[in-house]
Amino acid sequence: MVTLRTMERHRAWQGPAVLSFGFRPFFLLGAIWAAAAMILWIAMLSGRLALPTVFDPVSWHAHEFLFGYLGAIIAGFLLTAVPNWTGRLPVTGWALGGLVVLWIGGRLAVSVSHYLDPIAVASADLAMLLVLAGLLGREIVVGKNWRNLPVVALLVVFCLANGLFHWEFAKGTFAAQGYGLRLGLGAAVLMISLIGGRIVPSFTRNWLVKQGEERLPVPPMQVFDKIALAGLLAAVLCWLVKPDALVTAVFLAIAGVLHLVRLMRWAGDRTGAEPLVFVLHAGYFFIPLGALAGAAETFGYGFAGAGTAQHIWMAGGIGLMTLAVMTRATLGHTGRELTAGGGTIAIYVAVVLAVAARFAAGVWPAQAQLLHTISGAAWIAAFGGFAVLYGPLLLRPRKTG
Repeated sequence: MVTLRTMERHRAWQGPAVLSFGFRPFFLLGAIWAAAAMILWIAMLSGRLALPTVFDPVSWHAHEFLFGYLGAIIAGFLLTAVPNWTGRLPVTGWALGGLVVLWIGGRLAVSVSHYLDPIAVASADLAMLLVLAGLLGREIVVGKNWRNLPVVALLVVFCLANGLFHWEFAKGTFAAQGYGLRLGLGAAVLMISLIGGRIVPSFTRNWLVKQGEERLPVPPMQVFDKIALAGLLAAVLCWLVKPDALVTAVFLAIAGVLHLVRLMRWAGDRTGAEPLVFVLHAGYFFIPLGALAGAAETFGYGFAGAGTAQHIWMAGGIGLMTLAVMTRATLGHTGRELTAGGGTIAIYVAVVLAVAARFAAGVWPAQAQLLHTISGAAWIAAFGGFAVLYGPLLLRPRKTG
């Protein structure tokens, strides 16, 4: 629930509506960048475009999705959520605009890094995340909201991972398969599991109660949830250090099973009538699915390749879960009805299609080029569609009455 002080600060801002809440500029720009970066990457792979970046096309693509796109969505979500968690004032107006400028500066610096000093590129790219971590950390501490300190800790790890990605590339390592990428992806997966474990059962319960359903989700953060999170943390740490080790596969398999059971406790099977709720369960499903796929590859039972299994986490877990949160938060915070229309359902389906086509490309390498094209086109449709459908809501003042 939005606190009174938050709403007072929101009303006090008389400038552009897009700078009245953190989710507005970062969700819109993040979605535009997710689509635009995919268009640029396809053009780079086909030889029709050569960006003046020092990154190879694969490393640029991985970096700009994980640290570029996801960095924006994390900023938008936390800048909106933390004031609600702490009861303190949100970042609005030109201070928020400054964070947006830092994020844009990072995207430009990475894309034209051929002309810049590597330290300058890394500094520009890390600036927004570091400022965000410091700002939110202060709010959590001052507000004595200790239960959410792990979220800020994961954000700090995410920042460190981005810096490590830059350092590895500067040292000549193929950064798209390095420690920085795995650390960043691991932090993102843990953040989704931590925050998703609160919002998915809570939003599901609220909707089911309105429908008069009797079987409701298990309340969030029970003992089993903590065991599942600890199991996933252990699996991520093993995967970070030894991604191909047998012990890593064992921990990934255990974590996958634990989180499948966790998901089943949230009564998602009863939410099919409202895609805005059901998609939260579908997005979370990719977390255990990615863990199990990674375990299967190491055990020798996989058939799509380790990179494809990793994409289940990246494109599936991160892609669909962030889109689910973006659509719901935008509708709720702009005063619209919390229900998914046809266009919203279509962009959800497009993300699932993108993941399915990418997975199929690993299974049928002879058709990989066609399937990669389908996957890229579906991804562009999903996030370009979000920008078209939700952009007007993000740019206009909150609906009243």
